[in-house]
Amino acid sequence: MSIFVATCLIPRSRSALALLLMCLSWTLTVAAESPAAVPPRESPACRVVRLADIGWTDVTATTALLSSLLTELGYDPHTTVLSVPVTFASLQRGDLDVFLGNWMPAQEAQRRPYITDGSVEVIGINLSGAKFTLAVPAYGYDSGLRDFADIQRFAPALKNTIYGIEPGSPGNRLILRMLQQDRFGLGSFRLIESSEQAMLSEVERAVRVREPIVFLAWDPHPMNLRFELRYLTGGDAVFGADFGGATVYTLVRHGYAASCPNVARLLRNLRFTTQGESEVMSAMLERHAPPEDAARQWLQSHPDVRQSWLTGVRTFDAALPGSSLNALRRDGRTVFDTWVRNHKVPVGAAAALLVEYVKAHGAAVLSVLAAGVRACVQGLNSLLRKIPSALLVLLLAALTWGLHRSISLALFVTLALLFIMNQGYWAATLETLSLVLVATSTCVLIGVPLGIAAAHRPRLHAVLRPVLDLMQTLPTFVYLIPTLVLFGLGVVPGLISTVIFALPAIVRMTQLGVSSVPRPLREAGQAFGATPWQLLWKVELPSAAPELLAGVNQCIMLSLSMVVIAALVGAGGLGVPVVRALSTVQIGIGFEAGFVIVLLAIILDRVCRPRSR
Repeated sequence: MSIFVATCLIPRSRSALALLLMCLSWTLTVAAESPAAVPPRESPACRVVRLADIGWTDVTATTALLSSLLTELGYDPHTTVLSVPVTFASLQRGDLDVFLGNWMPAQEAQRRPYITDGSVEVIGINLSGAKFTLAVPAYGYDSGLRDFADIQRFAPALKNTIYGIEPGSPGNRLILRMLQQDRFGLGSFRLIESSEQAMLSEVERAVRVREPIVFLAWDPHPMNLRFELRYLTGGDAVFGADFGGATVYTLVRHGYAASCPNVARLLRNLRFTTQGESEVMSAMLERHAPPEDAARQWLQSHPDVRQSWLTGVRTFDAALPGSSLNALRRDGRTVFDTWVRNHKVPVGAAAALLVEYVKAHGAAVLSVLAAGVRACVQGLNSLLRKIPSALLVLLLAALTWGLHRSISLALFVTLALLFIMNQGYWAATLETLSLVLVATSTCVLIGVPLGIAAAHRPRLHAVLRPVLDLMQTLPTFVYLIPTLVLFGLGVVPGLISTVIFALPAIVRMTQLGVSSVPRPLREAGQAFGATPWQLLWKVELPSAAPELLAGVNQCIMLSLSMVVIAALVGAGGLGVPVVRALSTVQIGIGFEAGFVIVLLAIILDRVCRPRSR
C-alpha cells in the first residue's frame, strides 16, 4: 500500500499525473465510504443536544440510551417532554435537534408538511417490525372479541369505551377518526384519552377482575410481557397492515446533520430492536428505575451493541471513545454526590408500598366509594342533560335574579350560557359543572366540621396546619398517581384529586371564621344558658357566615381550576378540548374552550358570591 501511494506521489509524465489524480480520487472515495470514517471536530454549539421525548415509554427508553451515550462522549444532552405535534413544530423552529420517535405510517400526516418544506430531515430508521393497533386481553379474545368488527357486539360489556393514550397522539387521532366516521358501527363509542401509564393502570384493573376492555397497544413494550394480550385483526384500514406494522425513524432539524456530523454519525448507527427496547422499558416500569439508570445498566450489559453504535464516532473533543462505560463519565458527579444518591431515603418506595397495600386489602371499600362517587357525578350530569337547554338557561337566570336581584347579572348569565351553547361546548360544560358541584359539596361536608373542630381544639389545628399546607403545595399531578392506581380511569380519580386540592380552603376559612367570633358574643350566649350545640348553631356559625361563604366560593373556584388536570385521567368535561388543543397545537379550539371555562368561572363566582349589603 505504501509503495502504491509513493508511486502516486511521484508524477513523471502526463500519464503519471493522471494516475495521481485517479489515486487521490480513489483514496477520498474509500475514506468517505469507509464505516470507520471519523467526522471532523464539531463546533462548540454542538455540545448541547436538545432531544424530544413524547412521553411514550419506548421513546423515553431510546432517548435515554442516546442521552447516556452523548453524556459519555462529552456532550450535554437536554431532554424535553412534548406531544407529537409540538415536537414537529419545535423541530421546525429550531428549538429541538433530535427526535427518535417518528412512528410511521401513524405519524405520516403530521410529518409530511415538515418534510415537504425541508424544516425536518430524516436521518434513518432506528426500529423495524413494530406493531401499533387495538388489543384485548386473552380472555376477551377467547370470548369472541377478535376483530374490529366484533367490538360493537361487546358494546354493553365494554361500556361503549375504548382506552387510548395522551390527547393528540397519532393513535388517538386514528381512533377518533374511526369513531367519527362510524366505522365498524362504533359511532356510539367514546375514547378515553389520558396517558400511557393511566391506560395501562386501567388495563391492569380490568385484567384483575377479568372485565372486557379494548385499548391501544404496541410492540415494543413490556405490556406484551406483563399481560397476556391479543391484537385485533381487521384494522388495516385504520392502523395499517400487519397489525399496524410500523417503522420508527430518527429525525433532526434542518441543517443539524451537516453542522454536527459526529452526532449525526451516532444517530445513523443507532438501530434498536423490539427485544432491547422492551428490556429497558421493563426496568423503567417494573423495577421503577429512572430512564437514565435503566439505559446505563442496559448498555453495560450489552457492550457489543454499544460498540457497534459508537463505530466511527469520536468524543466531543475529537478523541476515540474508551472501551469502558465509566471511562468517559462527564456528568460532574463527585464522590459525595454519588454516595448521597446511592443512599436514597425510600420515600417513593414507601408510598408505593402503601398504595399497593391499600389496593390489595381495601378493594371492597374502594369499589363502594368509586361506585358512590360515580353515581353522584353521573346522576347529576344525567339530570342536567334531561332538562331542555333553553329551560335550564332560564332556570339559572331566574336563580341568579332570586339570589342577587340584579337584572344585569341575570342577563350576563343568560348571554354567557347562550354563547357556550353556540360554541358547541354545552355538553362538556354540563359535565364540568357536575364535577364542580359534587366536589364542592364533598368539600363542604368534610371541611366545615373539620374547620369547626380545629377552631375549638388548638392542638388539632396545629396538627392540621402542616397537612393542609402539604395538600395545597404538593403538585396536583401527584394526586392523580395513587388515585389512578386505586380507582382506574374516569371521573372518580378526577373528583378525588379535586377534593384533595380544594379542601384546605374551606377548612381554613371555617376555622378562621369560628375562631374569630367575638368573645363577648360567646359569653352572652353562655349567659343565656345556651348549650354548646346551641352556641354553635345560633351564635358562632351565623357570626362566621361571611368567612364560610367565602370558603365555599374559593372551593368552587379551586375545583374549577382542576378541570384540565382531571381531564388527563378521563374525567371528561371542558378540560378535554383544552388538553387536545394543547397537544395538537390548535389555537382556535384552545381559545374557544379556554374562553368557555372563563365564562363558567365568572358565572359560578358571581352566582355563589354572598349578596352585597
